[in-house]
Amino acid sequence: MDQARLTFKEMCARFDVTPRTLRYYEYIELLSPIREGRSRFYGPREIARMTLILRGRRFGFSLEEIRQWLLLYDHKGTKEQYQVFIDLADRQLEELQAQRRALDKTIEDLKALRDRTAELLKG
Repeated sequence: MDQARLTFKEMCARFDVTPRTLRYYEYIELLSPIREGRSRFYGPREIARMTLILRGRRFGFSLEEIRQWLLLYDHKGTKEQYQVFIDLADRQLEELQAQRRALDKTIEDLKALRDRTAELLKG
């Protein structure tokens, strides 16, 4: 595998994504591979963008948020992109913390119900 340029198949393998996912990311303009005939090649820029896309998805950002954030780099530069990322991250951290609180409550309720049910079996 050439580290500077990956084929479509190599890109899928490197990032463990399906061809459908990779084509979709191209369709919504998150990625812009170099085309040579029917072949597509992904250079360092696209590899870096794919890393950021997958990281953003793991953190719970929407594809549109990621797309807009990546566009900032091209149009306004790094400083603006960093500021927007901080704003997005703050919002997402609040959402994840709320989800954690809800999940902790659900776990607590389920444990209590299980314990009460176990006591009924004993009694």
